[in-house]
Amino acid sequence: MNTKLVKVDIENPDMNILGEAAEILRNGGLVAFPTETVYGLGANGLDEQACKKIYEAKGRPSDNPLILTIGDISGLYPIVSRVTPNAEKIINAFWPGPITLVLPKAECVPMTVTGGLDTVAVRFPSNKIARELIKAAGIPVAAPSANSSGKPSPTRASHVEFDLNGKIDMIIDGGAADWGLESTILDVSEDRPVLLRPGAVTQEMIEEVVGKIDVDPAVFSKPSGDIVPKAPGMKYKHYSPSARVILVTGPGENVIKTINEKAKEDAQNGLKVGIMATEQTKDSYNCSSVLVVGDRNRPETIGANLFKILRKFDFIGVDVVYSEVFDEDGEGAAIMNRLNKAAGFNYIKC
Repeated sequence: MNTKLVKVDIENPDMNILGEAAEILRNGGLVAFPTETVYGLGANGLDEQACKKIYEAKGRPSDNPLILTIGDISGLYPIVSRVTPNAEKIINAFWPGPITLVLPKAECVPMTVTGGLDTVAVRFPSNKIARELIKAAGIPVAAPSANSSGKPSPTRASHVEFDLNGKIDMIIDGGAADWGLESTILDVSEDRPVLLRPGAVTQEMIEEVVGKIDVDPAVFSKPSGDIVPKAPGMKYKHYSPSARVILVTGPGENVIKTINEKAKEDAQNGLKVGIMATEQTKDSYNCSSVLVVGDRNRPETIGANLFKILRKFDFIGVDVVYSEVFDEDGEGAAIMNRLNKAAGFNYIKC
């Protein structure tokens, strides 16, 4: 398959190009497109065979649910059987935007999309290219991240091309994603909301709107092997570069000392080592492959760069990556959720 790569201006999208992409989607093909979080891999969300192509292209486990994206609020009601009061509050507060809602599914939604569950995850992205493409297609678009399953999510079209070139019909290049981490996922199918995946819309922001919510244990701890995932990324190791990722936690000076000692030891054993540092610590490490993920005092910079940096370690070919850890307040919850998944909860405590 020849994958067509096209550039689209996010401020003034070329509707001829989006019309071509929409036709591919309606005809059962796959199109990668930008959102404000990461790039999504789109297929007709009501076409079971088209959705199966997503799993095949990504190498994705079939019990890992997909997210349906809509181009306007009216697209929600045909694909869910009920909109709960808390869902209405979240919709009014945060849509369009980087939050996905899990609701009871309508009959028209294939079980292929939901991983066999009777709920469906739905998102209304704020990215203009995404919205206009979905509206032009006239269908809900299934759109997990446009990467090989388990690898860091793509925040640029070049990441999609590296993973999926030759496996999908089209890639729409709309520039770098704004947030860099996938959307928050909130289960609002029952009376008490449950956070399934943290993101740019934080737990604190949600609780200002709907009151106290629960947090699924899989958000911050290693899930059991028999978990039935209600949302993407809950069950499987995720966001990982080819290198082994190790998280180092403890007082700041101890973390730096431990990473330097481990890096020296690994290098002596013939391993190529990478270190993921912050602006504050980048000059404290004795290693040739130190990459700066962002400013510790501005967690949004870390979120925006995390997947790009994890992919860059693959590009430079390291065997092991040592990373600092971050506070789990606010946006830090999403950062640590992704880092824990990338490392398989592999920690050194010092």
